[in-house]
Amino acid sequence: MSEFDLLIRNGQLRGNPPGELTDIGITGGKITTIQRALPGTAAAEVDARGGLVTESFVNAHLHLDKVNSLSRMDELAMQDYHGGDMGKAMNAIELAARVKDEYALEWILPNVRRAIWLAARHGNLHIRAFADVDNKARLVGVEALLTIKEEFKEIVDVQVVAFPQDGVVREPGAAKLVREAMRMGADVVGGIPWIEFTDADAQAHVDAMFDIAAEFDKPVSMLVDDAGDATLRTTEMMAVRAIKQGWQGRVLAHHARAMALYPKPYLQKLIALLKRADMYVVSDPHTGPLHARVKELLQEGAGVCLGQDDISDAYYPYGRNNMLEVAFLASHLLWMTTRAEMETLYDLVTTEAGRAIGLTDHRLETGAPANLVVLGAPDVLEALRDHAAPACVVSHGRVVRAPEQN
Repeated sequence: MSEFDLLIRNGQLRGNPPGELTDIGITGGKITTIQRALPGTAAAEVDARGGLVTESFVNAHLHLDKVNSLSRMDELAMQDYHGGDMGKAMNAIELAARVKDEYALEWILPNVRRAIWLAARHGNLHIRAFADVDNKARLVGVEALLTIKEEFKEIVDVQVVAFPQDGVVREPGAAKLVREAMRMGADVVGGIPWIEFTDADAQAHVDAMFDIAAEFDKPVSMLVDDAGDATLRTTEMMAVRAIKQGWQGRVLAHHARAMALYPKPYLQKLIALLKRADMYVVSDPHTGPLHARVKELLQEGAGVCLGQDDISDAYYPYGRNNMLEVAFLASHLLWMTTRAEMETLYDLVTTEAGRAIGLTDHRLETGAPANLVVLGAPDVLEALRDHAAPACVVSHGRVVRAPEQN
């Protein structure tokens, strides 16, 4: 009888000297042994051939119900969202909402399935996935993502976010739909408070979504301050409500692009609030000309990670669910190009992104779930340079066989 279900041999681990190769034994979906020249046999073996072996990738932010929908849209929303000062971001969202007039499972499901296979091929095994919930989309997107979550549960872990994209106060009935989505099995309560017309309405939006989170005992993910307006303050609203509700560590802020325009004193106050709320910020710098102050957040010890955001939809024309590609782009946009900064970027799409979405054991160590990638590159520099698909992907202790085309 084999001692292990799977053995990965001759892997280069981060932090080890170049050429010091290590074997990893996996049993019952868990990492059981990590050592050099590991004795024993396995039902299956993978030779890493000196390639980097790490935790699998995590995408903390993806509008999964909209993937591959660009062909159904014109480019008006993208033009407004990508304007230099992002002053027309709200208009972009209103333009992009037109695709929801024709939401139907028959075209959403194949698009989502294709995106998930791309994720599997690129070693992206955990995704926090948004589905719009409003009077246009109704619950079609949630139904689609819950279907895909079940279909791929042994390969890619999908956390479904019930997301009131068009607002709560300005979209009567949206809160009721979010509550129904949670009853259907959604994992996370979403929100986008900055889309409301007044600060009072934005606060009402935050409060309504946190009330639903308390009702269902679920975490919260909100798109905050996603426009070129230095007066936006919904990141602060979210952090304050999280602290008051005792939801520390269960809240995730997405975008926060207005942070790029904040004066230093207010930025420092906001960072202090984020730390008190144990609230990560997901930045997607490649999908808009403004972005959260990632380097300052890191310097101050606040939680931050990277996300894909969109794949070929009304907001962004590219994307492959490849988090190495996201980190490669962020390296340029954030000017994080030293070797130490590259290592940090790698953390932002693996371990830090995992912590951001509530994964407490997403790391390459004994006893942790065996969700791993074996890269063709020997180190992080080469991995980012090529941002190629892994040579091998291991999910729940088993090698993933993703189709080449889907």
